[in-house]
Amino acid sequence: MISKAQQILKKHYGYDNFRPHQAEIIEHVLDKKDALVLMPTGGGKSVCFQIPALLMDGTCIVISPLISLMKDQVDALKTNGIAAAFLNSTQNFSEQEEILEACNCNEIKLLYVSPEKLLTDLEVISRMAKPALFAIDEAHCISSWGHDFRPEYTKMGFLRDRFSAIPFIALTATADKVTRRDISKQLHLKDPKLFVSSFDRKNLSLDVRIGIKPKQKAEEIIDFVKERTNQSGIIYCLSRNKCEEVAEKLISAGINASYYHAGMNADDRAKTQEDFINDELQIVCATIAFGMGIDKSNVRWVIHFNMPKNMEGYYQEIGRAGRDGLPSETILYYSYADIILLNKFASEGGQAEINLEKLKRIQHYAEADSCRRKILLNYFSETLYENCGNCDVCKNPRKHFDGTTIVQKALSAIARMGEKEGAQMVIDVLRGSRRIEILEAGYEKLKTHGAGSDINSMDWQRYLMQMLNMGVLEIAYDENFVLKITPVGKDILFGKRNIELTILQAILPKEKATREKRIKTVVAPEEELFDVLRKVRRDFAMEENVPAYIIFSDATLQAMVMDKPKTAKDMLHVSGVGEHKFAKYGQTFLDAILDFLGESYLKKKKGDTYRETLLFYQEGLNPDEIAAERKISSQTVYSHLAYLYQRGNISNLDEFVSWPEVEEVKKAMSIVGKMVAMKPIFEYLNESIPYHKIRLAMAVIEKSASEKR
Repeated sequence: MISKAQQILKKHYGYDNFRPHQAEIIEHVLDKKDALVLMPTGGGKSVCFQIPALLMDGTCIVISPLISLMKDQVDALKTNGIAAAFLNSTQNFSEQEEILEACNCNEIKLLYVSPEKLLTDLEVISRMAKPALFAIDEAHCISSWGHDFRPEYTKMGFLRDRFSAIPFIALTATADKVTRRDISKQLHLKDPKLFVSSFDRKNLSLDVRIGIKPKQKAEEIIDFVKERTNQSGIIYCLSRNKCEEVAEKLISAGINASYYHAGMNADDRAKTQEDFINDELQIVCATIAFGMGIDKSNVRWVIHFNMPKNMEGYYQEIGRAGRDGLPSETILYYSYADIILLNKFASEGGQAEINLEKLKRIQHYAEADSCRRKILLNYFSETLYENCGNCDVCKNPRKHFDGTTIVQKALSAIARMGEKEGAQMVIDVLRGSRRIEILEAGYEKLKTHGAGSDINSMDWQRYLMQMLNMGVLEIAYDENFVLKITPVGKDILFGKRNIELTILQAILPKEKATREKRIKTVVAPEEELFDVLRKVRRDFAMEENVPAYIIFSDATLQAMVMDKPKTAKDMLHVSGVGEHKFAKYGQTFLDAILDFLGESYLKKKKGDTYRETLLFYQEGLNPDEIAAERKISSQTVYSHLAYLYQRGNISNLDEFVSWPEVEEVKKAMSIVGKMVAMKPIFEYLNESIPYHKIRLAMAVIEKSASEKR
C-alpha cells in the first residue's frame, strides 16, 4: 500500500520522497489505528491524512477551525488534482446538498468542516459522506492547557465513541507534553501512537534584540524592510493600537503595509488577509488574531515587536515564515516593559499559575546566553546536541566553563527529594536554608543540603534556567511545576556526560549592530528569471482567483531557476511539479524559461503552448473550441491570446473585447492603482466585465502605453 502512496505523492504533489515519519503515519492510518501527529508548521502534516483519504473507500472528514484556512487548503488540493470541498455558513442549502451528494457518490475524497458545522449536521454528513477517516487539524485547540484553546473543540470527544471502527488522526504543530496527553484524553483516542517530527526549522534564523527603545525599534524595522524589496513579512504586536502605530510608520516610509486586529470589522480583516495572501500587500502588522488562517508559504520574515506570552505562540508565529523551506529570518524585540505588561495579563486571566510559568520560559529564552534553538527545541522535548550556528547567540558566542559539578549538585538535590519539588525549594536546600518547610520535610538531612551555599539564590535560578534550556531538566506544569530530570540529565548525574554552563553576566541592552548587506534568496541573473516566473505564476493566480503560492511555491520556482528545465521530462523532475500541475501550467513555465534563455523554441518547438493556441486561432477556432481541442481552460486560452497580442502575433483583440470595455478597465485601473491584479478591477466594476475581458483589456492598455514610450 505504501508504494501506491508513493505514486500519489509524485503524481499529485510532485515529490519523489516522503519527509520523515510521513510514510510511517500513512501506513499506521491505513491500518485503521489512531494517531497523534506533532509536526512543525510547513512540515507536511496534511499529507499524512490526504494521501490515506485517496486510498480509502469513503470520505475523510477534516475538522478545521477557520473558514479561510479550509478554503486555502481545498484550493491547494484542487490545484493538485485532488477532489475536495468544504462545508460552512457561507454556502446556501443547495450548494451544501450538492457537495454532500458528490461525497455520497465518492466524487469527493476530503471534506473540510468546522466543529460547529459537524455537530449541527452530523447525521446528514455521516450518512451522505460515509466517513472513512476523521482528521482533527490544529488539535491543540481542544486542550485548555494549549495556547489557543477553543471551547467548541472540546465537544469532539464523542465522535471517537460514535465512530468506533473508523481511525482518527489528530494533528498539531505546537503542543508540550501536558497538551499532548490532554488531546488524547479529550478526543477519546484509542491507544494512539504518538509521532513527533523534529521541530527544528533549520531555515529560520533566530535573533533576539534586548532593550531597544521604541523609536529606534521602528527605525531598525524600516531599514530591515527596505533591504528586502518585495519580501512578504509579518510584524506581531502586543496591542491593537501598536499594530496601527507601527503600520502608519511603515506607510509613511513608503512601505506597502497595513494592520490586522480583532477590533476591525470583518470585511476589513478579510480584505487585509486576502491582499496579503495574494501578494498584493507586502507587510501586515498584527496581533495574534492574525493566526491560523495564514496558509502562505512565501513569508520571508517574522518580527515580534513585543515579546509573546508563551513559547507555543512564539513558535507557531515564527513558523509562518519560510514554510517553503527557503532561508527566512525571525527577530524578537524584548523589553522589561513587555514582561511587566504580560505578567499583568497572565495574573489576571484564567489559569494564572500556568500562564505565569509559561511566561517565565519565554522570558528566559529571550535572556538566554546559550544557543536559542537548543532552548526552543527543548521546550518541545527535543534535544539538540550541537549549537545551531543560525541564531544571534551562536553568531556572537558567550563564554562558558565546565559546569558539570554545579549541575550534578542540583540534580542530586532534585533526585534525593524524589523529583517532587519546584525550583525555589531546590535552591533553598542547595543553599542550606533551615526554613520550616525544609525541616518538616526532613530535607536538612540530605547530603546535598548546603552543597551549593557558595552560590547566591539569583545565580542558582539562572543556572537552573540554563539546565532547563539545555534539556537537563523539565518543568511538570500539571504537577505543581515540579522539576524533573530528563534522560540527558541522568547521564550527567551519573558521570556519563559533562556539560558546559555559560558564565553569568549582567543582561545589557544589545548594541546596535552594523547592518550587513543581506544575501538575497535569488541572485542575478537568476533573480531576473525568478521574477519572470513569478509573473507567469501571478497570471495563473489571477485567472483562477487563488493565492500565487498555490500554483507553485517559491521553493519550486527556485528549483526551476536552478535546474532550468528545457523539456517536459526535465520539468517533471523539478521538486513540487506533479503530473496534474504540469498538465495545467508546466508548458507555460517551460516556455518562459526557454524564452528567457534565448532559445528559439517558440518558433521551432511543435509542442509550444502559445504556438498551438495561435495555430488553432489562425484556423478560425474560437477560444472555447481551442480550449476543447487543447484540453485546457478557456481562461488560459484568453491569457494566451493576450500574450500573443502583446508579442505582435495577433493584430487586434476587437472581436473579444470592445473599446468601451477597454476604456472602463483603464478608468478602473487609474482608480484602483497598480496594474498587478484583476480582482480589484473586477470588484470596482461591480463584476460587470468578466475576468477574461479584463485580462485582454489590460494587454491592449499595456501595449498601447509601450508603443507611446
